[in-house]
Amino acid sequence: MGSPDSELSIVITDDAEMAGLNQTYRNRTGPTNVLAFPMHEGDFPDLNPELLGDVVIAMDTAAREAEEMGLSLAHRFDFLLIHGVLHLFGFDHETDEAAEVMDDKTEELFKIIRE
Repeated sequence: MGSPDSELSIVITDDAEMAGLNQTYRNRTGPTNVLAFPMHEGDFPDLNPELLGDVVIAMDTAAREAEEMGLSLAHRFDFLLIHGVLHLFGFDHETDEAAEVMDDKTEELFKIIRE
């Protein structure tokens, strides 16, 4: 995806911590499954060009979703990680069209890593 020498930070947390992050950075109540914090946005986007950013995954939510979907936790975690990384590259799902593009790309990458 154009960043062969980039670094990524993955943070695994619980629902309580995720709820705090979600409130602070998105002004939304409660936990969410994944948040992404791109390093190429904000006040100092060129400070360290090798850093893509942070992907934060709430394992409580991921485990609950995996169980509801009949998936393994590893399967759900991989999917959420890909989803978060795509956010770091500028993908979003705020519109139906953007959501479809992001879903397609997530599925494409998921198939590659699960082969």
